[in-house]
Amino acid sequence: MSLNARKPILISGAGICALLFAQTLRRASIPFIIFERDSSISFRAQGYRLRLSEEGLSAIESALGPEAWPKFWATCSKTGGTAGGFAAIDALTGEEVSGPLQNGVRINDREGRGQPLALISRDGKVVGIARGEMRKLFMEGCEPFVQWSHQVTSYELTPSGVRAVFADGSKSVEGEMLVGGEGISSKIAKQLSQGKIKVYDMGSRGIHGQAPTTAFKGLGEGVWRMMDDTNPDGKVYAMTNVRPNDMDDPNVMFGWTMSAQPGVIEPPNNDYTIVGVAAAKIAKELTKNWHPRIKPLFDQMNESEAAFWKITCSSPIGVPEWPNEPRVTLIGDAVHGMTPAGGNGANTAVRDSALLGRLLAEAGGYADGVTAAYEKEMKVYATEQVKASYGMASGSFGATIDENTPTV
Repeated sequence: MSLNARKPILISGAGICALLFAQTLRRASIPFIIFERDSSISFRAQGYRLRLSEEGLSAIESALGPEAWPKFWATCSKTGGTAGGFAAIDALTGEEVSGPLQNGVRINDREGRGQPLALISRDGKVVGIARGEMRKLFMEGCEPFVQWSHQVTSYELTPSGVRAVFADGSKSVEGEMLVGGEGISSKIAKQLSQGKIKVYDMGSRGIHGQAPTTAFKGLGEGVWRMMDDTNPDGKVYAMTNVRPNDMDDPNVMFGWTMSAQPGVIEPPNNDYTIVGVAAAKIAKELTKNWHPRIKPLFDQMNESEAAFWKITCSSPIGVPEWPNEPRVTLIGDAVHGMTPAGGNGANTAVRDSALLGRLLAEAGGYADGVTAAYEKEMKVYATEQVKASYGMASGSFGATIDENTPTV
């Protein structure tokens, strides 16, 4: 990439949607700088596996272009198997839950009020990729433009641009525009929206972990959702994507994600950043009565990799309105945090990246009206997905957002 004479686009955060957005700028030869609070890309665990919808895949394909897309597509898993790639299982009996399918989800197992995204996205398969793999692919070519250990806490407008302000009080070079893509804790989101963007803690906690692929042989290929409604404290769910390859290799790991209704999973001291044995112990206890077809996923887990996570969501009414600031805007979880239900969050975030990147590329860089046009379109589809995500989560987890729900 040859940097031109224009001031750079400043990007806060080096997560998935921020890096994909940077790729759109790189392809258009628009200069940019990424500021990331972590010290490196491997600073912390990258979370669970993502299922990509057709909308998400199309956004990524358009953002990466014909040069980088084939490598990304080759890295993705394409899972077929039972029920076109998706099936629900009773965790205690090991039997598949009967009932017709709608958009890849069994109607009598949906429970949520929102409408889920279709899990089957291309060629009759469920397409997935690990967050860590996705982030590394989106980082390729952007490395020289990332400034690590730089946490953006606010911004200040200048007569001809904007500067990011860091946690230590120092400031960035002047940029033409600032894009907040640093997730649900975004300080830029709070400043830009004047506090209107809020993310709520729904009270539910989850655990994600991994086990050797040989532990998954009882399930076989497919995307599986397991449910146990016999726990006296509330329902427990688990989800896993069993790809067709490597099933006989104990050195290859597959991941799983567990979630539950509020009060079922309680990290020690409510510290959901804990990684390791504490999380593994709870997962094993919750699944001790599960069917032998499923139980090996938890009995044989790599205990050191088990980690807690928090279920949060933006306001269920969707993305709020705020006065447009031409020089500053938001993408991804910074503007519309979602629950894991339906896989809406990441798919909506990459749509943001592709849309804003396309508008800037068409304008040749920053131009008046770009952020307004982006926000007008983004708020429509993102609000729809926040509502769907919240509806499914409140139905499944029994967690709701009201005036007493704490924010994060």
